[in-house]
Amino acid sequence: MSLPIEDYALIGDTQTAALVSTRGSIDWLCLPRFDSGACFAALLGDEDNGCWTMAPAGPHRTTRRSYRGNTLILETEFTTDDGCVRVVDFMPLRNEHPDLVRRVEGVRGRVRMRSRLTVRFDYGDVIPWLRRDGRRLCLAAGPDIVLVDADVDFDCAAPSRPLAEFDVAEGDTVDFHLACLRPREPEPEPVDVDRLLSATERWWREWADPCRYQGPHRDAVVRSLITLKALTYEPSGGIVAAPTTSLPEQIGGVRNWDYRYCWIRDATLSLLSLLKAGYEDEAKAWREWLVRAVAGDPAQMRLMYGIEGERRLEEVELDWLAGYDGSRPVRVGNHAASQWQLDVYGELMDALHQARSEGIPPDDAAWQVQRTLMDFLESGWREPDNGIWEMRGPPRHFTHSKVMAWTAADRAVKAVERFGQDGPADRWRRLRREIADDVLTRGYDAERGAFTQSYGSQLLDASLLMIPYVGFLPATDERMRGTVAAIERELCTDGFVLRYSMGEDSEEVDGLPTGEGAFLPCSFWLADNYVQQGRVEEGRALFERLLGVRNDVGLLAEEYDPRAGRLLGNFPQALSHLAVVDTAFNLQAADGPLRSRAESGDGGGAG
Repeated sequence: MSLPIEDYALIGDTQTAALVSTRGSIDWLCLPRFDSGACFAALLGDEDNGCWTMAPAGPHRTTRRSYRGNTLILETEFTTDDGCVRVVDFMPLRNEHPDLVRRVEGVRGRVRMRSRLTVRFDYGDVIPWLRRDGRRLCLAAGPDIVLVDADVDFDCAAPSRPLAEFDVAEGDTVDFHLACLRPREPEPEPVDVDRLLSATERWWREWADPCRYQGPHRDAVVRSLITLKALTYEPSGGIVAAPTTSLPEQIGGVRNWDYRYCWIRDATLSLLSLLKAGYEDEAKAWREWLVRAVAGDPAQMRLMYGIEGERRLEEVELDWLAGYDGSRPVRVGNHAASQWQLDVYGELMDALHQARSEGIPPDDAAWQVQRTLMDFLESGWREPDNGIWEMRGPPRHFTHSKVMAWTAADRAVKAVERFGQDGPADRWRRLRREIADDVLTRGYDAERGAFTQSYGSQLLDASLLMIPYVGFLPATDERMRGTVAAIERELCTDGFVLRYSMGEDSEEVDGLPTGEGAFLPCSFWLADNYVQQGRVEEGRALFERLLGVRNDVGLLAEEYDPRAGRLLGNFPQALSHLAVVDTAFNLQAADGPLRSRAESGDGGGAG
């Protein structure tokens, strides 16, 4: 069986990331970018698909791990009958090429260690050719080259699985360094690990320290912000939804997707969380990425892009991988990139509105993009779409999508009224009113006393908990109270919220077999609604319960199975961590008036 998802921790260099297990094995690493082929893919298969183990050679009694302060430097301590060792894993901020460092420190006694290096390129399919030069190993196949320097010798009798065994006594340090090279690139000199470690620690501490949040959950907020930063592709400013692909939403199921891309929605919400916490540089970089990515015909706007704004993300299945815990197929690429989602227009307009509200200087190119999108949206909002959850069934008039179209019109009006942008505000006000009337008439079921997933549907959808966020209606409106109550009755499992109603009717909507875990961001959204309804203690209790399902190093996946008590879905998930930040800030503000994202003193809600 695969290790539980919560047994993994993240390290990264803001261009790619690795997952390290509690057993000291790196089971996932894509080089040189988040969306590159994996050279360690045991996470989705087995050891023969690539991993790098580093652990005591014999049995050990306990394992304890943590991040070094507010950094992405992971420390794992193994205690054996003979002593204790610490494995320090980190990826230095990139200079010329990707680096990964593993340092073994003797803490107490004397421990025999074993490290096995199994490199497999192209997601575990290609066995590289091995060349040895002293204590340097070069593993290469086609365009892929990995160098490994070590303070100890590797036994290469099995060239596809080099093995090192060595003793570490108290006070000893043994270093390993992996570098990824391009073809024909000169091999680098051995690195100074002490210098890299010091620089990496300093960089992360300096990045984390300015966080504006000073409430009781600061550790959780800072860890979530560090995770969001780690999921940002530094050269472009794009933010990936997660660094993994195909971690299942149901063990053994088919809901296994590639999340190593930039969803407009997830990136926008991540940006808002970073802005709240005071990280304006990330906001500026994201805006530049956004303008480049969506430039062109607004009818061709994608719901997701590659990390440099790529549009073609063809989905293929990797049949040589057994899948996490037998969950197949394993997919790379994402067919949903070709879908049309109306809600992303609202999220984009909202993000740029928030950037202006936080004092980010206006950008003429960004406003021209917004003007062009609004021209399209004036008629495009009437079309059915695939919805926030990327439904693979026929397009529908999803209520959340229409609310986000209203949000786009609302933010366009505010851009003129509050920030002096040039645009037809009167026309956009009429559009805003027209969409609001449509949603309140067709998206609300008066008999149920709740908003429904789509026009004419009886199904519920937790995305409707976002209605107060964007200012369409206050959380205290009776229609929202009724919607929250319906979600509590029908979508909550032991306090955790499912994304939408599942059954025979839902299979027609999403085109997939039923079954998945509770969606953690939706659970945080419910806590936010409690806070905005004045049910602050209920919101705080749910928030703290959700924090309780983080793993031992403070990370969350996309979903959670409350019955099995385990995380599900891609990991760590940006949407879950930005929800931690949002709810913490909302609770901090609970003693004063809690403003929606739309609030500007001039109304504009749907009424």
